Amino acid sequence: MDFIKKISIPYFVLFVFFMFYKPVICFLMLGIFALVFAVYSILFLNIIRKNGIETTGKIVSYDSDGEGYKTPVIEFQIGEEETITAKPFLHTSSDLDKFRSYQGNIYKPVKIIYNSESPEKFILKDNSHGCGLIIIIMAGLVFAGIAIGNLLGYNDIF
Repeated sequence: MDFIKKISIPYFVLFVFFMFYKPVICFLMLGIFALVFAVYSILFLNIIRKNGIETTGKIVSYDSDGEGYKTPVIEFQIGEEETITAKPFLHTSSDLDKFRSYQGNIYKPVKIIYNSESPEKFILKDNSHGCGLIIIIMAGLVFAGIAIGNLLGYNDIF
C-alpha cells in the first residue's frame, strides 16, 4: 500500500482534470484503481497465508468509521517483548455491523496471521475476505468496461 500513498496526489490531480475534460477517463481510472487494489490484496493474502506466522491476539476495542462500520483493534505479541496493537490489514464488514454491539468480544482471543517482515500487516485467520474482494473486482470491471466501451464508441453515456 506504500505505492498508493506515493501516487495518490498525482492520481487525484489527473482525476480532477479528466472530470472536466473527459469524464469517461475517470471511470477508467476508478476501474483500474479497484482492480489494482484487488490484485494487490489477493497477492498479499496468498503471501501471508503461505509465509505468515500464526498466533493468538485479543480484541482490545473496535474502531468505528463515520458511517458506523466497526473494525477490530487487535493486540498481539511477537517475540517475547514486542507487542503490536493495530487493525487488520484487510477487513470487510457488512451493514449488520452498524447495528451490532461487539462489547462482548472485547478481550476475546482471536487467531491471526502476521507477516514476519512487517508484523503490523496481519489478517484474521478465520475471516472470509473473498466476498469483499469479489465486490471490488466486479465494481472495477464494471467501471473499466463502461469506460472502454465508451472510448471505443460502443455506448455514448458520457
